[in-house]
Amino acid sequence: MALHCSFRAGGKAALYAEVTTFEELVRALSVCGQAGIPFFVMGRGTNLLVSDGGFDGLILQVSGNAALPREMEIPGPVSGMEMLDEDAARALLSDSVSGITVSGNRILAGAGVSLSVLAKCAADHGLSGLEFASGIPGSVGGALVMNAGAYGGEMKQVVESVFCLLPGGELWQIDNANMKFGYRESMLRHLPAIAMEAVFSLTPGNPDTIRTTMNDLNARRREKQPLEYPSAGSTFKRPEGYFAGKLIQDAGLAGYRVGGAEVSTKHCGFVINKEHATATDICTLIETIQQKVYENSGVRLEREVIILGS
Repeated sequence: MALHCSFRAGGKAALYAEVTTFEELVRALSVCGQAGIPFFVMGRGTNLLVSDGGFDGLILQVSGNAALPREMEIPGPVSGMEMLDEDAARALLSDSVSGITVSGNRILAGAGVSLSVLAKCAADHGLSGLEFASGIPGSVGGALVMNAGAYGGEMKQVVESVFCLLPGGELWQIDNANMKFGYRESMLRHLPAIAMEAVFSLTPGNPDTIRTTMNDLNARRREKQPLEYPSAGSTFKRPEGYFAGKLIQDAGLAGYRVGGAEVSTKHCGFVINKEHATATDICTLIETIQQKVYENSGVRLEREVIILGS
């Protein structure tokens, strides 16, 4: 799975498939259920590491390289959770995972849409609120699971509702409150529900001003983050009252290496694949960082990266 994850490391999946429509996704999940095959649904692999031992099941990648504009009505807001009727469910299942619809100050985007494409679409339509997401190298689906955020913004602030597939095959529209968004958290991390699409509610703004903000944030990323090396972005969640990178630096770990994995000297909050790192190198380094930071500061760092497999 190294070619499908931003760490450019990791083992194989017993089975792998890309899905481009929600109907394909549901069909694949149905086969897994009938055959008893373990499965994992991934987005762009920017917060995922598959162990060197691999994953003994099917990894489904929700793939959408290009946003496909659609002419359709965006469903209205809901209060709580509502199951889609037969017609609405049929329309969703026939849709592309990379579709985008804009109506007024609302955008409906499929789980496979990249955040950078979504942010650009919002800017082009003079809609503000997604500037923070323009440089996050993930997909809408993954961002909903993790409540992705940066520079003071997060998905929680702009998501109106999410269309989810539940284990019984039902499709539900779930409002913001019931998504249980928290810091790098949502109910999708703890329940067997899969995000299909989301409605974003944004604020009208000046397109040039929005693009300037996006460019400024991306310039800050290039200046402060080791984007020249494979990584999964911030390796750890930010502990309350602290910065993970500062704690790691204070523990004397800048540049610390295990095999080909290294603590970035540019930003200590990043574990990077410096030179042909294995997943084991990366996992060992992450565990070492957690141990040494705790010994130095008494703070326990919680991993943000999802590690899959044995």
